[in-house]
Amino acid sequence: MQVLVTGVAGFIGFFLAQRLLADGVQVYGIDNLNDYYDVRLKRDRIAQLTPYPGFTFEKLDLANREGMQQLFQTQSFDYVLHMAAQAGVRYSLSNPFAYGDSNLSGFLNILEGCRHGQVAHLVYASSSSIYGANRKVPFSVSDAVDHPVSLYAATKKANELMAHAYSHLYQIPTTGLRFFTVYGPWGRPDMAYFKFVDAIAKGHPIEVYNHGQMQRDFTYIDDVVEGVVRVMGTPPPPIAADSLNSRAPYQVYNIGNHQPVELLRFIEVIEAAMGKPAQKIMKPMQPGDVPTTYADVDDLMRAVGFQPNTPIEAGIERFVRWYCEYYQYSPAMTSVS
Repeated sequence: MQVLVTGVAGFIGFFLAQRLLADGVQVYGIDNLNDYYDVRLKRDRIAQLTPYPGFTFEKLDLANREGMQQLFQTQSFDYVLHMAAQAGVRYSLSNPFAYGDSNLSGFLNILEGCRHGQVAHLVYASSSSIYGANRKVPFSVSDAVDHPVSLYAATKKANELMAHAYSHLYQIPTTGLRFFTVYGPWGRPDMAYFKFVDAIAKGHPIEVYNHGQMQRDFTYIDDVVEGVVRVMGTPPPPIAADSLNSRAPYQVYNIGNHQPVELLRFIEVIEAAMGKPAQKIMKPMQPGDVPTTYADVDDLMRAVGFQPNTPIEAGIERFVRWYCEYYQYSPAMTSVS
């Protein structure tokens, strides 16, 4: 069995590839290694995967139509785990065309490749950002999501619509996963938890948006990987027609911890793990951001037995340990239970 993992140098893609390789699966990974954040971190993730005999890496941009066509013509993939995308809500305000190239044109190239390559199941990354400013919590996949508050969110909703069209037209099994604030070792430097730890380590203040009046459904990377792998092996069958569902082999799930954490409590956990307090600068809400994310994961639990089990205290301590080792920082560590 060979699985294509896109965005393999990225946070989630890296851990998925590592899990599959450890399970004896052949993994073909692609990534364009762009400089959205520190390329050294991306290359070091790839270096962790290269010792596996079943791993192949190709530097390739999703928006490269000819390159993507050649990939699917020369390789045979049983499954595709499409984790590559231009991420970040705030970055989409200043670099909108990067989202059109990667998240729209790139995703179309993936769909075309799956169509012609007769892939058994496409699993792709969506995002909790598509819920926008929804006030009903927890967020359910049955909620209307027609009013995105960022371009990034709009492209992720577009991915779900594009996937449905291909599932309907060509009977390609597709599953979209709306990730809720994934965190852990080897994480993305643009994420708040990474920025907070980095700032505390360097003695810099942290910026706390909406004056700390925010909640996030933080989901640890190991829980996410387990959920994605289970979903990969469970392609959706055609669904009986009714007023809510499609007859296409298409599904969307939330994948979150189902336990939102107050931002100020989250910062307290980081401070405990770092062994020193943070200097906080309170700021108003950023454009495109949302006050709360909270996943209803009942559908995913019923479908594949997904059950997140990593408390935020344990997850943050593991991240801090990795950060200290990777960046050779030595704080006065405080054990967190």
